[in-house]
Amino acid sequence: MISFDREVRTPYSETYTILDDGEIVGRVDLHIQGANIHATLCTTADAGDDRIRELIDAVDEQLAMTADPYREDFIVTVWKGVPAGVYGDATADEDTIDLGEIGER
Repeated sequence: MISFDREVRTPYSETYTILDDGEIVGRVDLHIQGANIHATLCTTADAGDDRIRELIDAVDEQLAMTADPYREDFIVTVWKGVPAGVYGDATADEDTIDLGEIGER
């Protein structure tokens, strides 16, 4: 079952980690602009068209429709790839990874 874990919320945007039976399968950023909702969906490189459609439908039903049920458009940009890490302002040693390790995940 697809579920979402909110990471960030602002007055006009939200970011969620996408989980399927507890496993991370992607991330989605929603940006609300009046009656339009724009989304960036990031999922795994091996996600096929059916899987992408399943994720888009789950985002629409569980997140986008609750933001504005009278919206005019829901526009989704999809990226497929591998996670490369989370970077921040902590310290250089803590916020970088060896890119050679990406294929091992």
